[in-house]
Amino acid sequence: MSVSTSALLEHWSDIRTPKPSIAHIKYISRTSLERLRKINHFLISAFQRSLSDIRENLSSTYLFLLTDADGVLLAMDYSLDLEDEVKLSPIRPGMVFTAQSCGVNAISATMEKNEPVLLPPEQHESPLFQQWHCYATPLSVGLHHSGYLDVSTINADMQSELIAIAKLIPAHMQNSYQSLMCAAPSQKPSVEFTERQLTILEMISKGLTVKAIALKLKIKECTVNHHKKVIFNKLGVQSSTEAVSIASRLSYL
Repeated sequence: MSVSTSALLEHWSDIRTPKPSIAHIKYISRTSLERLRKINHFLISAFQRSLSDIRENLSSTYLFLLTDADGVLLAMDYSLDLEDEVKLSPIRPGMVFTAQSCGVNAISATMEKNEPVLLPPEQHESPLFQQWHCYATPLSVGLHHSGYLDVSTINADMQSELIAIAKLIPAHMQNSYQSLMCAAPSQKPSVEFTERQLTILEMISKGLTVKAIALKLKIKECTVNHHKKVIFNKLGVQSSTEAVSIASRLSYL
């Protein structure tokens, strides 16, 4: 184990007991995570394939994170010498990487700016990331904005390689994603809607309120709310914004 990974192990051991600045980290439920991973299975597979292709060219210790468009961690990978450190940390699929959940971090910064962000250790708000040099970038895989990629290292001398890797992976993911889609041309989305649900989903995407939808369809507001609840459950989301985002990626909108 290198000096840097030993220091990280000691650091994460020290913060294993939750402190006020990390105690409020948010996670989605296991059921919601399973739904999100099912919806994003091509994206996750492309991420895993890309890392498999480039891993042999890595010369340092790295942590790779893949989130959806809302900052929910879908998948992660890391160097073998980080295994013990990662097990000590609260980083796991389902963790929400917004600033509200875990303080300013590279993913939350690129979510806000919609552009790649390099964040040094001292600019992270949470002590969880204050030994990491992180580069995060938006991902557009296929035709839609799909999520965010974060590549991190604890080696300050590897920033140039860090940025090069983070710029290389999205192109690999795009190719892998297209290969996966071509290999399964007849595969339908895993979420099915009724005609009425699709109509309401389209109206939601146009910004119509529950009252406006009810008037337009000549149904009760409680009926609209029922359909919304069913739609949200099928997509594994909790808001109209999330529903529209995922439905767009699944080509329902």
